[in-house]
Amino acid sequence: MKKNVIITGTSTGVGFEAAILFAKNNFKVYASMRNLDKSEALREKIQKEALDIEILELDVTSLQSIKNAVETVIEKDGRIDLLINNAGAGFAKTTEQASEDEIRWVTEVNYLGVVFCTQTVLPYMRAQRSGQIINVTSVGGLVGQPFNELYCGAKFAVEGFAEGLAAYVSKAFNIKISNIEPGGISTEFMTSAIGKTVVDGQLASGEYLPIFEKYLAANQQRASEDAAQVYQTGLQVAEVILDVAQSENPPMRVRTSSWAEDFCHLKTQADPDGTKLVQTITESFL
Repeated sequence: MKKNVIITGTSTGVGFEAAILFAKNNFKVYASMRNLDKSEALREKIQKEALDIEILELDVTSLQSIKNAVETVIEKDGRIDLLINNAGAGFAKTTEQASEDEIRWVTEVNYLGVVFCTQTVLPYMRAQRSGQIINVTSVGGLVGQPFNELYCGAKFAVEGFAEGLAAYVSKAFNIKISNIEPGGISTEFMTSAIGKTVVDGQLASGEYLPIFEKYLAANQQRASEDAAQVYQTGLQVAEVILDVAQSENPPMRVRTSSWAEDFCHLKTQADPDGTKLVQTITESFL
């Protein structure tokens, strides 16, 4: 009997690749996305390769939308084996120049969406005494980065939420929880993050502008350094997710590349007051 999986944010990137990869590895996939108008590429893959994937509408910022999607899966299969909280959105803007709506949006998409999707599947997993929840977070959930503080704040929240939840549902109800922590991903994710800063008319200005320009230059330089393996493909990250899903004893946290692993070692340095960490981050990104 196939296990089923709900994957959020499957129109592009990691979610798109994960939907296809899991279907090819004997999962029944419920590939969800906010805007079904963006499902054409996935529908073509489903038809061409006869994949066991059903596309669902699911907006992680709408609790009712989440409930509708989960109820659809329960009606069809009677259970939920795996939830992959993949939907998210990058955001690069100074705290001072971000609007209230933008701050609420980046938090809803990257943190509250994870909470509400998890909350909705938990009763079913608890009743069946089994299940797995995998959150696609980021190294930005462990190490804060310039101009990404609002995004990082949301990802830090996911890390704490998952860790606290795992502390009691894993043993009591056999619900396994893991966080997948990529570094850079060479999909439209980063382009979207920078685009939101530029297109919305608030490219960092005033005293922030020269700092932001250094950030962009450093980001472009890292993107060109293939040897450092800073940026992975969506498929490479999806393969790590599949490995975790197939593990009998999945880890709580998994970095998806050697660069991500090395970067997060900053957290383990002897730095009681955080001064060295902030200095190293500044040197890395600016």
